[in-house]
Amino acid sequence: MRVRILGAGIIGLSCAEELIRRGHEVVVVDRDPGRGASYAAAGMLSPSSEVWHGEGALLDLGLRSMALWPGYAGRLGIPLHTTGTLLVGRDGGDLQLVERQCALLARHGLDVPMLERRQVRRREPMLGPRVAGGAWLRDDHSVDPRAVLAALLVRARVVAESAAPAEVTVVATGSRLPEPFGRLVRGVRGEIVRARGDGLPAHTVRGWVHGDPVYVVPRASGEVVIGATSEEHDGPPVVSVGGVARLLQAARELVPGLDRAEFVEAIARDRPGTADNLPLVGPSEVDGVVLAAGHFRHGVLLAPLTAQLVADHLETGCVEPALDPRRLSRDGLTREGTSR
Repeated sequence: MRVRILGAGIIGLSCAEELIRRGHEVVVVDRDPGRGASYAAAGMLSPSSEVWHGEGALLDLGLRSMALWPGYAGRLGIPLHTTGTLLVGRDGGDLQLVERQCALLARHGLDVPMLERRQVRRREPMLGPRVAGGAWLRDDHSVDPRAVLAALLVRARVVAESAAPAEVTVVATGSRLPEPFGRLVRGVRGEIVRARGDGLPAHTVRGWVHGDPVYVVPRASGEVVIGATSEEHDGPPVVSVGGVARLLQAARELVPGLDRAEFVEAIARDRPGTADNLPLVGPSEVDGVVLAAGHFRHGVLLAPLTAQLVADHLETGCVEPALDPRRLSRDGLTREGTSR
């Protein structure tokens, strides 16, 4: 099959890699490949720490995709950071948020025991002495998205534009979809800070500091990625002084060693959000156009599963019901089960 993919982020390139492996003829169209939200992403493979109330379907998808990542990373020659994730609270109120997350996971059949302050710091000595406690999500890992993008870009044919005929077009353009699909996805700005130095954590640290969420994700290179801002906005995604200040203040409270780290970069990108926080993967209402979009905070995690789902749909017509783009009507979100 001749397939045109619009968008060379981690979703579009993962779809291209999977389709090429299956023998299809693929061209990816993007004037600035690998520089969108994937370039800024922290790369957390964290279905457990990302889940929220009413998002059981998203947790299931995340766990399915997480199971694919070891084989996927091995195929690409990309290392996984597999020390797990520490979910921590700075004070008593923050610790209640950790407890609430663990209770939510328990309702989905995932047992995540709470850890006292000394247990948390024993597992990650770089945590500050005033951390109230937390939990260890041993199966939530991370990967460097920039390394993934680099590996995928050498496997796909990427062009700035293409008028070559194709039997199907896959739209994977992140937070800005071409018409008539623009209404299905909105941009939600996220800001990221990168730092480098000694005395940084060996584990991914996610948590709350006086109610503000933050994460610190280590890289094998000695860098860490600090993030968690999320802002609905109408303008272009720009780095804000307030956003960076909030991130650094919260991260330094959890990991005091960041005070001595070298500042490397601050970057902002739009995450592609949908009305129900679920991605759009499958046939659109336009013949010959398939969507692979709206992954919000989960693009890196869901990349290998999305690629399989897109390829399976093109070959067999099957669709993952929870992700069917047709569930969103012309007038907005339809009731569950009324996809058309």
